[in-house]
Amino acid sequence: MAYELKDINFKTVADPKGFIEECDAAYDAQVKDAAGRILENSRRSPIVLLSGPSGSGKTTTARKISEELERRGCRAHYVGMDDYFVTVDPATAPRTPEGELDLESPLCLDMKLLNEHFTMLAEGKRIFVPKYEFSRRMRVVEPSKSIKLKKDEIVVFEGIHALNDMITDRHPEAFKLYISARSNVVFGDTVVFKGTWARLVRRTVRDFNFRGADPAATMSMWANVRRGEKANISPFKNKANFMFDSVFPYEFAVMNETATKLFSSIPEGIERYDELRRVLPALQLFGNIDESLVAPDAMIREFIGGGEYE
Repeated sequence: MAYELKDINFKTVADPKGFIEECDAAYDAQVKDAAGRILENSRRSPIVLLSGPSGSGKTTTARKISEELERRGCRAHYVGMDDYFVTVDPATAPRTPEGELDLESPLCLDMKLLNEHFTMLAEGKRIFVPKYEFSRRMRVVEPSKSIKLKKDEIVVFEGIHALNDMITDRHPEAFKLYISARSNVVFGDTVVFKGTWARLVRRTVRDFNFRGADPAATMSMWANVRRGEKANISPFKNKANFMFDSVFPYEFAVMNETATKLFSSIPEGIERYDELRRVLPALQLFGNIDESLVAPDAMIREFIGGGEYE
């Protein structure tokens, strides 16, 4: 699917609030559709696996699906698979071609424990979800939560490697979801803004807003992020029972002002520099929408802040 630049810019000026509501409603329709299919599969498995590359909106989408299941009378639990990361040991941790720690690798996850927990949940046993501290790159002793599923309850596991063969081959009955910014923006027959750029903009804005990260640092990691996606995430997307497109046509106008400032400081010489520097003039094709018009429960709040799912 592709969105027309002229349509986006017209709605940005003519009725920005209505434009936002229209896009949010389309996304909510996907959430409701996914929830319905999850319930249909729940007799086979109480496990839901949600995967997607960085900047796709996995966390908010997992929570919204859980809320929709609750509205339909099914108690749902949410688990971020990041808590299953193993303590980083520099001697054994996977490395990038440049020799840096490769935190995009599925080998950073405790796959053995994950698979044990999936089996235990399906058997009605209690699990203790671990807790990982990214600031120290280590797992702590105290678990983040415990879960024991009662009849007709569901647990949604969200993480970039959720559809990896190491999980899905052992639990084929689980309901599988994949989410990414899959739509481009076009002007006539020309692609002027790629869906992958939407994820890069989201990640850059989020890291700046929430993690105090210099945009140069985020952009310097982008090449390895993309390598990891192509090697460890995208090859498994066709296993999904349901695919989300998480592009919101209004997001380019909402994040435009902040993103323009951040992308004005692209460091020269970094990998994929030629691609990265094309994002700034592409951003300037869009207008601006005040982010105060974005609802607190909107998925885009995951990146700009001020939302209900902080």
